[in-house]
Amino acid sequence: MRILSLGDSYTIGEAVSEADRWPVQLAALLRANGVGVGVETPTIVARTGWTTDELAAGIDAAKPAGAFDLVTLLVGVNDQYRGRSVDEFREKLRDLLRRAVDFAGGRAQRVIVVAIPDWGVTPFAEGRDRARIAVEIDAFNAAVRAEAQSIGACYVDITAIARRARAMPAFIADDGLHPSGAMYAEWARAILPVAEKALGAT
Repeated sequence: MRILSLGDSYTIGEAVSEADRWPVQLAALLRANGVGVGVETPTIVARTGWTTDELAAGIDAAKPAGAFDLVTLLVGVNDQYRGRSVDEFREKLRDLLRRAVDFAGGRAQRVIVVAIPDWGVTPFAEGRDRARIAVEIDAFNAAVRAEAQSIGACYVDITAIARRARAMPAFIADDGLHPSGAMYAEWARAILPVAEKALGAT
């Protein structure tokens, strides 16, 4: 069973070990549940700082060979951070979603799109307009949800989990910005039932 995970720092697991990356933790949970017996370590095409267009270029360079049994996509925080509009983001997201479906062998139900976490609750955001960041993240996620659902892909909202970091320092990695392995474990558990359902689809 092959998994492809596309994204940015949240998918590559900036500031955590490889084992703590949420796609790797998800694969382990699938194995443990007997759903993904024989599941390979996920193929990850992601880099810290990547926007939607940079991820597209990264996919071009990596040339992952499909088809994959499951494809995950989590991208957009760097588009928001750089001040891009939701409309510009949405257009580029649509292209990435089309590519994700292709990697899944044309099966949109095998694509899981993960919400963008709110980095405004982290120590890194100290002194910034946290309320504005939250509003913008919510607007981007509304676009993510709508575009995913429009093509029949799955959507998982982990933003509420991420916002718990405001009161849970253990959810933040030592760099003060990215999630810890503990938070990624929560994400993996939230994504697990959706992945199991998707893998049961034809």
